[in-house]
Amino acid sequence: MVPCVPRALGDLSDPPLTPSPDEARGALRRELVDPQYYDQDVVQRILDWLQRRIDGTVASASAVPALAWLAATLIAVGLGAALILLLSRARTTARRRSEHGVVLSEAGESAAEIRRRAEAALTAGRFGDAVLDGFRAMAVQQVERGRLDNAPGSTAREVAATLVQQYPEQRDSLEEGARLFDAVMYGDRPATRAEAEAVLGIDVLLRSRR
Repeated sequence: MVPCVPRALGDLSDPPLTPSPDEARGALRRELVDPQYYDQDVVQRILDWLQRRIDGTVASASAVPALAWLAATLIAVGLGAALILLLSRARTTARRRSEHGVVLSEAGESAAEIRRRAEAALTAGRFGDAVLDGFRAMAVQQVERGRLDNAPGSTAREVAATLVQQYPEQRDSLEEGARLFDAVMYGDRPATRAEAEAVLGIDVLLRSRR
């Protein structure tokens, strides 16, 4: 005769009704690596996944104490909201950098206007802004002089590579200016006054060349 094992604590083989925070995070992480996310909007996919999890929780809620069900729901919703917020901020940052990271744009500003803005940033101690607008002013100035094609979307390295052909003796200063532009724009690197003045000096130097 097979002895009967008491089930005071329930059958341990049954899946838990309420996931722990670590289990919830693990499930969310596994869901997000699904290749299908590359085919659809990731935020919508997350919302759909959360809805499925919440629906499943509600379906089994009759066997779970009210407080435990509420805790599980709050954990799932909280994790989803935090992730959506992070994704939203990442998208906004990427979009801003995409819009402002180019040297030549379709804004139609003159070199003199951009130069004044760069000099104002230098005076105010915003050396990073002075580096970015100083390099842009130099590039637009060369467009106005016919030494550089007006190609909206051009990057700092592309501008420098083109201008090196026009001013081979200024290769070092042009390449260093492009490196500083990228470091400030994409690397969030703080610039110094000396670096900002050096970039503004490239514009002055090239304007003196015929």
